Amino acid sequence: MKAMLSKEVGGPETLVLEELPTPEPKKGQVRVRVHAAGLNFPDTLIIRDMYQMKPPRPFAPGGEIAGEVEALGEGVTEVAVGDRVLALTGFGGFATHVLADAKQVIKIPDAMPYEEAACLILTYGTSHHALKDRAAVQPSESLLILGAAGGVGAAAIELGKAAGARVIAAVSSEEKAQFCRDLGADETLIYPRELDRDGQKEFSSQIKKLAGGEGVDVVYDAVGGNYAEPAVRALAWKGRYLVVGFPAGIPKIPLNLTLLKGCQIVGVFWGASTLREPQGHAENMSDLFRMYADGQIKPHISARFPLENAAEALVLMQDRKVLGKVVVTVA
Repeated sequence: MKAMLSKEVGGPETLVLEELPTPEPKKGQVRVRVHAAGLNFPDTLIIRDMYQMKPPRPFAPGGEIAGEVEALGEGVTEVAVGDRVLALTGFGGFATHVLADAKQVIKIPDAMPYEEAACLILTYGTSHHALKDRAAVQPSESLLILGAAGGVGAAAIELGKAAGARVIAAVSSEEKAQFCRDLGADETLIYPRELDRDGQKEFSSQIKKLAGGEGVDVVYDAVGGNYAEPAVRALAWKGRYLVVGFPAGIPKIPLNLTLLKGCQIVGVFWGASTLREPQGHAENMSDLFRMYADGQIKPHISARFPLENAAEALVLMQDRKVLGKVVVTVA
C-alpha cells in the first residue's frame, strides 16, 4: 500500500509518500480500499501536533474516507467484503488502504459517488447534530452561520434551509458570499479578516439589521476569535449560540450577555456524541441519506487532488481558501 506520511512535526510540506505493508484487520476491524478521502481542518492541525489526537509517527492524516471493504477482522458482522462504505478513521485516510473500527463504518447508497461519500459524514454529521440536536432550529427562525463557505458552514446552509430557517451566511470575501448564495443562503454578510473593537460593534450591528427584530435566533460559529462576542451580542431573546470551532482562536465571551439575553451557549462535540449516543447518531445518518436522496443536501467539492498531491490540498485548507469541500482521490 501507499500512504502520505507525517514523519516529523510540521506543515504540509513535511509529508512524504511511501510504500508500506498492507495491514491486516484485527478483531472488530475492517480493511477498506480507499477511493477518496475528505479534507477537514483538523488534518492541518494533527500533523503539527496541535490536535487533541496525537497518533504515533509515522502516520497518514485523513480522518474521513470512502471506499470498498476488502477484508474483515474476527467478529465483524456489520459489513461484508465488497460493500461500498464511508468511515471515520481519525487519521490514516491519505492512503490506498486503511483499517477502521467496524462500528465506525457505514454502508453508502449505490447511487452515491465515493468522492461525495467521503465528504458527507463529518461536515453534515456535525451540522445536523448542531442544528437538530443542540439548537433545535425551528421553521422561520433566523440562523447566522460564521465561516459559512467552509465544509461545515456550507453543510449548515443546506441543512438550515431544509429545516425552514432563514439563513444569514457570514464570510470573508465576495467570492465566498456568492458561493453561499448559490447554496441557498437568504442573506450574506462579509466580515473583515481582522476585527478590532470598533469593527466588532459594526459587525454586531450588521447582524441585527439583517436578522430584523431583536436579533438572530441561532448562531452557528465555526470561526471563533474576535467574531464570537459580536455574534453573541446580536442574539435575540432566548437565542442559542453554537460553539462549533475556532480557527480564529478561542474566544472570551462576557457571561453577563447570557443573563441579559436569556440565551444559551451550547457546545457541539459531534465526535463524542456519536459514541455516547449511538442510536441518535444512527437516526441522524438516516436523515442525511434521505435528504441526499431527496436532493436537499449534496457535498459541494471545489477541488480534487490525487494522493501524491495531498500536501497541496492541505495548504489550501490551512490558508482558508476552501469553498465547500476538498477531496483527495486515490487511484
